[in-house]
Amino acid sequence: MNTAPVTSTTIRHPLARLTSAEIEANREILTRSGYVTDHTRFTLVSLVEPAKHLILAHAANIDRQVKTLLLERGTGQVTELVVSLTGEAVVSARTVDVVGEGQPPIIAEEFELAEEMIRQDAGWRAAIERRGITDFSLVRICALSAGCFDIPGESGRRLIRGSSFLQLDENDNAWAHPIEGLVAYLDLNTGKVVHLVETDAAPIPGQTFNFHLDEGLPAPRTTQKPIEITQPDGASFTLDGDVLTWEKWQVRLGFDPVEGLVLHQLGFDDGGRLRPIIYRASIAEMVVPYGDPSPVRFWQNYFDAGEYSLGKSANSLELGCDCLGEIHYADAVLSDDDGHARTITNAICMHEEDAGILWKHTDDYTRSVDVRRQRRMVISFFVTVGNYDYGFYWYLYLDGTIELECKATGVVYTAAYGDAGTDNPWATMLGDEGLGAPYHQHLFSARLDMNVDGPTNAVDEVNVERVSTGPGNPYGNAFTKSVTRLARESDGVRLADNAHGRVWQIVNPGKLNAHHKPVAYELRPEGKPTLMADQGSSISKRAAFATKHLWVTQCDETERFPSGTYVNQNPGNGTIVDWVGADRDIDNADIVVWHSFGMTHFPRPEDWPIMPVDTCGFTLTPSGFFDQNPTLDVPRPVSAHCCTGDSEYQDVKDEQPNSKGCEC
Repeated sequence: MNTAPVTSTTIRHPLARLTSAEIEANREILTRSGYVTDHTRFTLVSLVEPAKHLILAHAANIDRQVKTLLLERGTGQVTELVVSLTGEAVVSARTVDVVGEGQPPIIAEEFELAEEMIRQDAGWRAAIERRGITDFSLVRICALSAGCFDIPGESGRRLIRGSSFLQLDENDNAWAHPIEGLVAYLDLNTGKVVHLVETDAAPIPGQTFNFHLDEGLPAPRTTQKPIEITQPDGASFTLDGDVLTWEKWQVRLGFDPVEGLVLHQLGFDDGGRLRPIIYRASIAEMVVPYGDPSPVRFWQNYFDAGEYSLGKSANSLELGCDCLGEIHYADAVLSDDDGHARTITNAICMHEEDAGILWKHTDDYTRSVDVRRQRRMVISFFVTVGNYDYGFYWYLYLDGTIELECKATGVVYTAAYGDAGTDNPWATMLGDEGLGAPYHQHLFSARLDMNVDGPTNAVDEVNVERVSTGPGNPYGNAFTKSVTRLARESDGVRLADNAHGRVWQIVNPGKLNAHHKPVAYELRPEGKPTLMADQGSSISKRAAFATKHLWVTQCDETERFPSGTYVNQNPGNGTIVDWVGADRDIDNADIVVWHSFGMTHFPRPEDWPIMPVDTCGFTLTPSGFFDQNPTLDVPRPVSAHCCTGDSEYQDVKDEQPNSKGCEC
């Protein structure tokens, strides 16, 4: 239900999302220039975002460019090209070193292709028959990213590793029936299985868990009364092209095939002046490393952005199911594997919602009760990557707070462990037939190109400090804070420390508030465990971003992805570790803050057969950015649901004649 007023600007902004016509034009230019054959696949097509200084200077006549990554299926050659849509020509082209730089991400057609190719392999068929299965069509093969482990014969190949699951019929949940002890290493370009790993076969769990079907489930509850969310006068936000305006917030929406939703030029209106806070915010990478060291699972480390393309995995959202209330949707227009435009309808969901109490006080001296209600603007999208589903929710609050909440749900990855009565050090057992779910992590990297009141920023690390009893603290009650400026990139590689309440303040040293302090936004981490793999492991090198909670780099707009531009089968080259090795100045500079966060998942029995949402995230809150509470102008609650007509509330008003507002 699209309820927000929507207008369309006649002149397109340089950061405006690619249109279907532009994607088709890009394909036509590349075809005309001789880069497209019958075997060519368009693995990535994305907008080349103009340089920040040009955008901030409102430069005119900026060339509209598109970057394309082509895979030649027959030869395995990978070509990176930039097309000028303005000039209708290819402006650059280079061959990608797939050994040193990595392979293109896995594309949609390869999931089906992998299944077909592996099913034709004689060795795999024999292994399946040894497990008592003769109908190969019942075996579903999960095409999983291969990683990079220096296994002989793999260098330069475009690989996946295929694990198998038994699907009893077309409606059966195959994750309930893992076929243990068998993995096929497949070359996607040649269609050949280059290696087959087979260990002892455990019995295939036979119990069905078809949560998506009505039969076999408990009878639906009859206790839930309807919850209706209405805004009789419509939504409070507007969308002008890609620019969303709500309350005092303004943000430009983008959508990238790798990152998904991107927030550009996030700012807050303060006294009639739009004050910038973040130039560009996105989830630049996420990795899901597994902790089972067995020969058929040691390689399970999935980069859902760099290897699978989060944006291309976006869901089409549905009102009443994925989103409630007065909703406005935006489509995502991306390229398909053949370079043609593909529209994901309702990919971005926008709505506002009540968020509880904003502020409240009952004063004994004035006999007043004052309360205001918080609300937030929600901008979200949901993706499905294999067995897992992830929701990414950006929240903008009335008081200037920014929050990102990541929601993980879906089906946990399963394995068959044989003896259900034995504790397994690597997995949670889910049934009496040996079904288990390996331990794993979900680790995210938020790329925050900061712009706190301008592009010249710095980062202060703030810790709470206990003060020892002494002459200046005779009763031992004192505590204070320590503030340390992170001066160079080598200083900006940090871990959270909840024992010291560690936060990081992004300050603008050149802009002072009314209290003569630099304006600032404060990054508040959850401080959960970082990557648990051994420091010398392949995944620790490839996902080095996940080994620390904070990285601060001097802004280089080519440094977009912390595990390298092309993550698939990248051994760990061109990552954030290489960038900070330059040890550039980050004090009073144009900086990017990279925040790593996530969850360590020891699956519970309650996570099976489908996992209730688990969450993680972070907040950015103003800390001296404003001179006082910026929500003093928020009106008192006025609602048909307000308790001002309630008799009990009237009794309170009689006792406290200056009371105003309500809590619910």
